[in-house]
Amino acid sequence: MSENSVFFGRPAPVKDESLPRQLPFTKMQGLGNDYIYVEEFDAPVIRPGPLAEAVSDRHFGVGGDGLVLMGKSAKADFRMRIFNADGSEAEMCGNATRCVGKYLFEKGFTDKSEFTLETLAGIRVLTLSIKGREVHSVRVDMGEPKLTPAEIPMRADGDNFINSDIVVNGRLYKGTAVSMGNPHIVVPMPGLESLDIARIGPLFEHHALFPRRVNTEFIQVKSRGRVRMRVWERGAGETLACGTGACAVLVACVLNNWTDRRAIIELRGGELEIEWTEDNIVHMSGPAAYVFSGSYSVGS
Repeated sequence: MSENSVFFGRPAPVKDESLPRQLPFTKMQGLGNDYIYVEEFDAPVIRPGPLAEAVSDRHFGVGGDGLVLMGKSAKADFRMRIFNADGSEAEMCGNATRCVGKYLFEKGFTDKSEFTLETLAGIRVLTLSIKGREVHSVRVDMGEPKLTPAEIPMRADGDNFINSDIVVNGRLYKGTAVSMGNPHIVVPMPGLESLDIARIGPLFEHHALFPRRVNTEFIQVKSRGRVRMRVWERGAGETLACGTGACAVLVACVLNNWTDRRAIIELRGGELEIEWTEDNIVHMSGPAAYVFSGSYSVGS
């Protein structure tokens, strides 16, 4: 990055000879959780981190919470790679998964209403709700939640971290840690709307308990079937929605006997229906939408 780039906060130009000068993309959003979607069926993107930083910038790039790459898989029908706005790679994103389902079907890559998707968090099954050739909603098998500190991962003793003490900036909170293929800490919080999440979010994200950082969901339980949440995502900041976060919230609420095993999770961008079935699988249902398509000038 040049001296001027540092001063003005502009991301460095992307230098990747494997990319075309004009890179086709589609911007999509799931409840306001927006990503830039790029195909890599012919060849993988070699340096996706710098590309994610550049295209995600909301002033100098396309603007979004990150970059999603879609390509071939040797293990599933398709593969998805996710890179946050800071260039770090994420294991999983529920909202992005729904968008990928809509994209792959409506662009003609598959005619299946149910197919598998390889992610860093494992293989996920997508079930599409289709009217004509349009995908109206997507139900995703999000897999089994992981509760042991080693699986999350976090530096804590015991078999789980449920409604346990976590000290942040000298203040004691109660949190429940869950992995949905990526790490989450769910924290009940009064005054959710007035929460200074830009201040407190990074303190949780970089807490010493979490060696790979953590996504933080601040919640208010409204009833046995409805929970409100705000989310601070590692590498992205506050986002309008987080699918894996909504799944972690339901699991945490069930573990603490605050809700039933199916509930509506209210996010700033809309609502998701989450169900934790008796066979220990979490399912997420919700919409996905196109925003626009275009081409990004690589290296500019």
